[in-house]
Amino acid sequence: MIKYPHIERLGTDEVDGILNGTIYIMPKIDGTNGQIYLNEYGALNCASRNKVLTYGNTNQGFFNHVFESDMLEKYTTYLTYHPHHVLYGEWLVPHTLKTYRKDAWRRFYIFDIFDNYSGMFIEYNKYMDNLREFGLAFIPIIGKVYNSNEDNIQQYLDRNTFLIEDGKGIGEGIVIKNYSFVNRYGRTTWAKLVRNEFKEQHIIAMGYPEDQLMPLELKIAIEFVTKGRLDKIKAKILTEKETGWSSKYIGEYLGRVWNEIIVDEMWNILKKYKNPKIDFKSFNQFVIQIVKEIDREVFGG
Repeated sequence: MIKYPHIERLGTDEVDGILNGTIYIMPKIDGTNGQIYLNEYGALNCASRNKVLTYGNTNQGFFNHVFESDMLEKYTTYLTYHPHHVLYGEWLVPHTLKTYRKDAWRRFYIFDIFDNYSGMFIEYNKYMDNLREFGLAFIPIIGKVYNSNEDNIQQYLDRNTFLIEDGKGIGEGIVIKNYSFVNRYGRTTWAKLVRNEFKEQHIIAMGYPEDQLMPLELKIAIEFVTKGRLDKIKAKILTEKETGWSSKYIGEYLGRVWNEIIVDEMWNILKKYKNPKIDFKSFNQFVIQIVKEIDREVFGG
């Protein structure tokens, strides 16, 4: 098992320079991450983002899809011909978006192939026909551009109608890939751009009608605690527990939100706000306050 790399927000240092060169733009779909591969003994395996799956830990049925559906033969045949490949994709089960077509659910859509021989991801134009030949579903590109900028990339957000029911709007966002890109830290990393329609209007609700009066810790919390982030974290908890939501998960939920902001976003916070002085006790309190404001279903608001 090789854990799939974290996709960074476009504009962060991790993906600085990714728009220079040939860019592939893909729809971002809202399911759960999975992978299919052959283990060291040549046996078919599958995993979630973080762990190898079993009959007792199925990642919302992804394990059963791989081993108990008519797709088993197709996955096995492909990996028999390409034993050094790892198939990464999205197992489409309900999370945040509920507007996908009925026939799209509970299918595995491949979005990347990693080559263990070369230690690199295979370019889209080199694997798409191969996947089609083996009858494997994959996420198609919605754009291919050369040397772009963020303003131009923004327009592709409205083009993500992949798997969406007619008349039900657009998808969650887009993923930007540059197969020649290596970031300043020596890593191959993809970028993402997510729609901002879920951003909450907290300023007046929090009692700070003027932005200049707002504490810095609240500004940061408003920017980085989003409905999309909360939905993703809750979905991960439910995937791991393989059960329905319970109030006993609230402590873990709040802890994961705080941990993700500190671990994944602190560098972006320091860069944007120019190494600010942060009162972390107040920051944590504002984060919790905004989580409760956004997720009123869980907190009874």
